[in-house]
Amino acid sequence: MKNISLLGSTGSIGRNVLNVVQQFPAKFRIVGLAAGRNIKLLREQIDHFQPQLVSVADEELADELIHRLPAGWGEKVVCGRDGNLQVATLSAAETVVSAIVGAEGLLPTLAAIKAGKDIALANKETLVMAGHLVMEEVRRRQVRMLPVDSEHNAIFQALEAGRKEDVARIILTASGGPFLTMAAEQLQQVTPEQALAHPNWDMGRKISIDSATLMNKGLEVIEAKWLFDVDVDKIEVLVHPQSIVHSLVEFVDGSVVAQMGIPDMRIPIGYALSYPERLHTGLSRLDLAQCKDLSFLPPDYSRFPALALAYEACSQGGTMPAVLNAANEIAVEAFLAGRIRFLEIAAVVAATLKQMVPGEAVRVEEVVAADTAARQLARSLVDDAAAGS
Repeated sequence: MKNISLLGSTGSIGRNVLNVVQQFPAKFRIVGLAAGRNIKLLREQIDHFQPQLVSVADEELADELIHRLPAGWGEKVVCGRDGNLQVATLSAAETVVSAIVGAEGLLPTLAAIKAGKDIALANKETLVMAGHLVMEEVRRRQVRMLPVDSEHNAIFQALEAGRKEDVARIILTASGGPFLTMAAEQLQQVTPEQALAHPNWDMGRKISIDSATLMNKGLEVIEAKWLFDVDVDKIEVLVHPQSIVHSLVEFVDGSVVAQMGIPDMRIPIGYALSYPERLHTGLSRLDLAQCKDLSFLPPDYSRFPALALAYEACSQGGTMPAVLNAANEIAVEAFLAGRIRFLEIAAVVAATLKQMVPGEAVRVEEVVAADTAARQLARSLVDDAAAGS
């Protein structure tokens, strides 16, 4: 029986994690849940999984949740950033699933590592913002960092086919999002509703927009650099609209090992939770006879500049990946609120990167400070863009 604390329980990944846990009650037990503002769903999760501790976004929501729960839950409900830290470091937890979306996932994930917990990582921002610091702590504490993202889980599996020193390339696949074939002039008029309509995956709002801009793939490039300890110039991106080949590894002898499967997050989640065992999930199997056309295309950096910006920030290093992520979070939020246009997301990120001075990322405080400064600048740039539209 593996005890799990789940950060981001009401999000898309969190719900899928709980689906897997529910399917295998003899293997996994939920001891901690951290959610945001969806206390209606959290209340249902509490009823089913009976965790020892739960966290919500703020004190007001905590009070409301306590009123909805049976007597005796007062001390089991915490809130805010400190609440997330408590769930992440809960003594009963052996594994922490980090599925909070965005920069908020960094500190609780790092705290869990320092507390000696194995990590099932779905929060790519943890490694984007502070990859060197986080992986150094992973090695120091001798914990396992297992990837949940379908692409990185695929790479993790493919790497088992050979030696690390024999890796020539890592190839991340991208679906291309909903606008892969849309004419460039039409992208300016894209609505949030259109951008949220991913063709293959059921994802949260923020990640869906990142997929539409290809920023999600850029963040995954940075994540892969740290997770697999490879130079960024060995990491490539190919657009694969069918989302059947989840990523590939090429070795020096020319062999290319791919991980394939139906696009269902329960597959990589199950492998991350049960590694090295594989679970009989009962999901539908990939029918290769029906895969008549698997295509791979180079990304169009001119139409989707966010991917190039991610490579640029990664090459600059230091605090610049944290700046990239912070600016993108602000720009995506503004797009979803109807304040800026689709193409202005990348423009805000580019302007923020240009105006921010690169700094060192030796301590987590430096990363957090860069994140804060970048958000302030990006908000100002969004205000300018909104005023001019």
